[in-house]
Amino acid sequence: MKKKWLFGSLGALAAFAFPVSAFAAEGEITAPVLQIGLNSLFVFLATMLVFFMQAGFALLEAGTVRMKNAGHVAGKTVLTLGISVVVWWAVGFGFAFGDGNSFLGTTGFLFGGEDAIGSFSVFSEVGVPLNLMFLFQMAFAAVSLAIACGGMAERAKLSVYIIFGALFLTIIYPVVAHWVWGGGWLGALGMQDYAGSTVVHLTGATAALVATILLKPRLGKYNKDGKPNSIPGHNQVLTVLGVIILWVGWFGFNPGSALTPLNDGFFGYVLLTTNLAAAAGAVAALLISWAVMGKSDIPSMLNGVLAALVAITGSCAFVEAWASIVIGAVAGVLTFFTARWFERAGLDDPIYAFSVHGIAGVWGAISTGLFATPELADKTGVGSAGLFYGGGFGQLGVQLLGVIGTFAFVLAISFLLLGGMKWVMGLRVTEEEEMMGLDISEHGTYGYPEQMSLLNQGTAAPSAKTVADGPRIVKNDTAL
Repeated sequence: MKKKWLFGSLGALAAFAFPVSAFAAEGEITAPVLQIGLNSLFVFLATMLVFFMQAGFALLEAGTVRMKNAGHVAGKTVLTLGISVVVWWAVGFGFAFGDGNSFLGTTGFLFGGEDAIGSFSVFSEVGVPLNLMFLFQMAFAAVSLAIACGGMAERAKLSVYIIFGALFLTIIYPVVAHWVWGGGWLGALGMQDYAGSTVVHLTGATAALVATILLKPRLGKYNKDGKPNSIPGHNQVLTVLGVIILWVGWFGFNPGSALTPLNDGFFGYVLLTTNLAAAAGAVAALLISWAVMGKSDIPSMLNGVLAALVAITGSCAFVEAWASIVIGAVAGVLTFFTARWFERAGLDDPIYAFSVHGIAGVWGAISTGLFATPELADKTGVGSAGLFYGGGFGQLGVQLLGVIGTFAFVLAISFLLLGGMKWVMGLRVTEEEEMMGLDISEHGTYGYPEQMSLLNQGTAAPSAKTVADGPRIVKNDTAL
């Protein structure tokens, strides 16, 4: 009874929201058109959730950096979102999902709405208007770019975000998306990546890794002997709120990829596995940090949540509930140890983009090759059973091929693009600008003008180094 009431209510909302398409020529609602209306409303709501994830990224990154860079980082999120929308409209959507070959789409540029349906045969059977598919996939592309830009925090020029953002959404992300979701070679092999552990997260994280390497560490991050210093973010409360927003936004990311509230309500199952994994990642990361560091580390817990969400993104529709808990817990532990290892190896990744989105993205892709059930593979119509369910090494091999191919492609192109930009225009602000903070050097004002004004005026008689560096840098070889 409750299910009938739910679908009835959704149907009424769909008819209200899409009055033109909800009525047939005779003035009667038909079942196929009603289904399109329901699907449209469902995808619209999912798109809003994924789009709102940008607010989570803004809070997460702003809280993770120092006060003198908070306004810059938050504003950069809006800038990259604007770049994503425009470039996706101009060329990204066509390269990713337009009809073409197994490597790249070659139609559908300067997207003009429903009239372009003939250029996007991959969406001909989804039962969702093309305009909504454009917006839904645009939100995914914007998330990948946000991840890519995370590795540049606190030291990259604003112009780098603009130029590389446009290039990333033209010749990097759309190519990988086409390979898996747009009719490309990985999709033809049956790669299982339901909502983008590889396409969205590994792609963005690999670009972030290259940016981190080429930009080199922030001033004061490492001592002369190479030991890292902890540079704590200025507001842990903002990072917590950002993670909660991202957690909720993932309910559009993964369940929304079902593209319909029908199909026996399968999106609810995807929501279940997504939520279980995130919870397991939070608990596992907190416990491992407590065991290793002697204190329960909140940033480690937050990274565990995000890593678990990244890992389950690709496998949420293919694995059983218990397996989602294993996947999330393993992701949380992996991220904790890899973040520490990369930091000690000299990689200064302020928001741990490669650990959280890259390593966890790899694990998420591999996990379907292990845990995918034959029933769920048949239900989604993608790939086959994993190793632990009698599928042998076939699906696992496809997943590994997808990971290696994606990583190698994005790594090479990112090095080419960012390396060329470094040679032509430079990637990093000057030392003086970095010490001042990017809020004032790039934008002429602070994100926290009152606090920074008091600090610079010497109300508390701060030292010159304190003024330049913002919040105190704490030496701690064991902390993240």
